[in-house]
Amino acid sequence: MKRFIFQIVSVMIALYFFIPSIQAKDKVFTVVIDAGHGGKDVGAKGSVINEKVINLAVALKLGNLIASKHDDVKIVYTRKTDKFIELDERANIANRNKADLFISIHANAVKKGSHVTGTETFTMGLSKSDENLDVVKRENSVILLEDDYLQKYEGFDPNSSESYIMFEYLQNRHMSQSITFAADIQKAFTDAKRVDRGVKQGGLLVLRKTSMPAVLVELGFITNKEEEKFMKSTAGQNKLAAALYSAFANYKKEYDKRTVATSPEQPKPSKNEENAKTASTATTTTTGDTIYKVQILTSTEKLPANSKHFKGYKDVSFYKEGAVYSLSLKAFHLFD
Repeated sequence: MKRFIFQIVSVMIALYFFIPSIQAKDKVFTVVIDAGHGGKDVGAKGSVINEKVINLAVALKLGNLIASKHDDVKIVYTRKTDKFIELDERANIANRNKADLFISIHANAVKKGSHVTGTETFTMGLSKSDENLDVVKRENSVILLEDDYLQKYEGFDPNSSESYIMFEYLQNRHMSQSITFAADIQKAFTDAKRVDRGVKQGGLLVLRKTSMPAVLVELGFITNKEEEKFMKSTAGQNKLAAALYSAFANYKKEYDKRTVATSPEQPKPSKNEENAKTASTATTTTTGDTIYKVQILTSTEKLPANSKHFKGYKDVSFYKEGAVYSLSLKAFHLFD
């Protein structure tokens, strides 16, 4: 009898640890793959091919790789054909499908004949250089092809630097995960012998309304003849898709670990997600008093004290969590 009871208890203990793992595996992970541009929006123009063609080819190849190796992943495409999709609708597709990850695929461009090469991955955030802002303006200019874009985007002018001021204070609760995934993408491209131009941030309209970790990938420069030739070729597209898949597989592996380690129904939010829910943070001093700091923005880089982003603010401090710097105003007592 004792042996029987011991066996029952052993089975119950095993199920206690095993069932969450099964539930985590049964949970469908949804990734939205967004092939940038399409239809009347050709994107950047190369010598022999348009950006929209490259984006779609790599997007479909990436989706096929994921489908062949992950039974627990649902793949949603914003487009699978040469079709024009508005920027807001791309984010809406991801939100309606309750996606866990959003990947927007693009090709870069500068002045034709330039020898600039390499890949870079953007997340939502500050455009800390004129070069970043140029890329962001080009990607956002797609809205000029949309009907009633002034009303839909609340008067936003993609070619006006002033329109991007609002993005300086737009907090993304998924910034940490987005940056981590972007870094994985750039590492995968580096491993594939591609030139690494790094992880960057900008006020990209296609990312601003997504409610999940999201990145925009620039595969290479279509205005560089060698890169255009590479991105046009089947071998080049396969290599680019394989690198993106490698980053996705790593992200999914870490996601599964977090899901198993926490409640299978409601994964525990990260510290960065918790901090992003409020504009202030509380700290207890050595005297037992609670003081507060107002968070004004987050960044992937530690900004200098004389940064233009601090204009009008005094006593700005920062703290770092993971890959993200959170900037806050001077501490104060609640009833000061």
